[in-house]
Amino acid sequence: MPLRYQLMLLFLLFAIVPSVGMGLLVNWTVERVVERQVEGHTMQLIGKVNEALNSKMENLQNMTYLIAFEPDVSAFMDKKITGDGERRERVEASAGQVYTSSEQNRLYGIKQTLQGFTTLYPEIAGIVLVNGNGDYISNEMYPRTQQPLTQEDWYRKAATQPGIFTVIGQPQERNMTTHVRYKDDEIVSVARSITDETTGHVKGAVLIDLKLRSVSQAARNVTLGKSGYVMVTDAGGQSVYKPEQPLIEHIPVSWFTSGESGMFTKKVAGEDLLIMYQSSTFTGWRTVGVFPAKESISEVRQIQFYVVSFVFVVCLFGLSTSLWFSRSIAQPIFRLMSYMRRAETGNLRPGRWSDRSDEIGMLGNSFNRMLGQIRQLISLNELRERQKRDAEMRSLQEHIKPHFLYNTLDTIHWMARKEGAHGVSDMVGALSRLFRIGLSKGQDYIPLRSELEHISSYLQIQQTRYRDRLQYTLNVPEELQNLYVLKLLLQPLVENAIYHGIKGRRGPGHIVIEGNVNQGRLHLTIQDNGAGMSRERLAEMLRLLDMPMESLESTSPKWTGKSYGMLNVQARLRLSFGSEYGILLDSKLGEGTCVTIVHPLMRELPATALPPAEPRDHRDQEKKE
Repeated sequence: MPLRYQLMLLFLLFAIVPSVGMGLLVNWTVERVVERQVEGHTMQLIGKVNEALNSKMENLQNMTYLIAFEPDVSAFMDKKITGDGERRERVEASAGQVYTSSEQNRLYGIKQTLQGFTTLYPEIAGIVLVNGNGDYISNEMYPRTQQPLTQEDWYRKAATQPGIFTVIGQPQERNMTTHVRYKDDEIVSVARSITDETTGHVKGAVLIDLKLRSVSQAARNVTLGKSGYVMVTDAGGQSVYKPEQPLIEHIPVSWFTSGESGMFTKKVAGEDLLIMYQSSTFTGWRTVGVFPAKESISEVRQIQFYVVSFVFVVCLFGLSTSLWFSRSIAQPIFRLMSYMRRAETGNLRPGRWSDRSDEIGMLGNSFNRMLGQIRQLISLNELRERQKRDAEMRSLQEHIKPHFLYNTLDTIHWMARKEGAHGVSDMVGALSRLFRIGLSKGQDYIPLRSELEHISSYLQIQQTRYRDRLQYTLNVPEELQNLYVLKLLLQPLVENAIYHGIKGRRGPGHIVIEGNVNQGRLHLTIQDNGAGMSRERLAEMLRLLDMPMESLESTSPKWTGKSYGMLNVQARLRLSFGSEYGILLDSKLGEGTCVTIVHPLMRELPATALPPAEPRDHRDQEKKE
């Protein structure tokens, strides 16, 4: 570790680290204490809401007892008088007989009793009494259809629990309704069956609809944090009460796994919600508190602010002091280290040093002198490498490029045409074009179009020699012919294809030259159907192509003399563009050989190359002469 950081670390260990640790410990302790207090306070609020709901339900339970103890209600349940729901069939009279005065008084008394309860408790939406015949009595409620009320779901639930107060919850598709036409989600229903004291049989049931606002009144005014709230659900998880814009619409029953009360955290819509609940053994409802887990109490934030401020001041003072102290000692060493790292990246520019006369200053001056000597050695080495490369390139080029007199050949060409020797004229013309493009005014790069013209002239000469034994096809797209390529790539490879492939084949041979772009590189393919190579010769050729310069300099390999042109092309491609470019070779004995030149896409001449000069047309000059 650098000396500067060692000094800083030493100061931090003895000053800042204990302060930060103490701050974290205090912050964690305060958060835990306040969190427990918040949880306890929230559970108390939920318990208060639960108690309020239980109190309301106990009042309704007592109300059902009081209603059942009324003598007139008992007579109605014993079917001694009929109710509003009777289909005009009376127990003690025929269908056409009217109520007696005593019966009318009893019915009126029952309705008055029910009216008294609804007047005394405005939160009650309606009360209805139903006996075993399906007759009912109510001031506010009536059935929508003639279906017997004893078949209602609420009546059956009450009948299955004789004499026990049952919380039905919010009605769903119930036959009973009220004159006010409350919606199902605006009321909560409770019921209790009335039984015979001697036999225990169910004689009927009483149903009370409670307005939901009386339930929500206990939970609406309770807020948890900034956006938390209290909601009430039934035993099946359905919401009895929830605010207008809840953080979660429905809480599955499977989440409540901790008994009658508990708390848990769930991620809903990307936000962690803290859910605390308490169940009521009386109603079966759950009072649930929901609030975001990230909300912090103002007291905690205030304490955190003081702790963070203290730690920040200590850290700021400690860092500033340690930075100044370590910098005054380690700055010269750090500067020398930065200059060394810069030199590692290849930047050998000398560093700037002050007029220090101590050991650091002497070391800096020696370092600058060393960089100067390295720059001189690198420049000398680059010059030698460049000279070596140019010499190798020119040496290789001279082995391929013949030096004949282009003007003399052109003169012979026109003299042959003048004498009528058209075959000689065409032969000399092709040879003239071959030499003209081969020389190319000393340029190393020529357009692919010129390279194709060069190989066409060469193949024309060879066709004159071999006649029908040699056929060839040029298939290079027009859009690729404007690209620049290294000069004399195709001729050595086509020459190998003729002399080592087509010549050794019985019957006519065919050479196909194609060009395409593959993975951002130019591929030139020379394929023949000649004699091909054996596996041993192919393996030897691939080894020689992998080290073309060493193969050309060596005279011992068996196949070097026969494949000098291919090795020459490979060496020039490697020297010009690098080892990722060159020749790909594939051959099968008796089937032919395929040679692929991998060349970079060059749409312009390299910066070091001069544009090729316009060739002089000596035929025009000859015509003028």
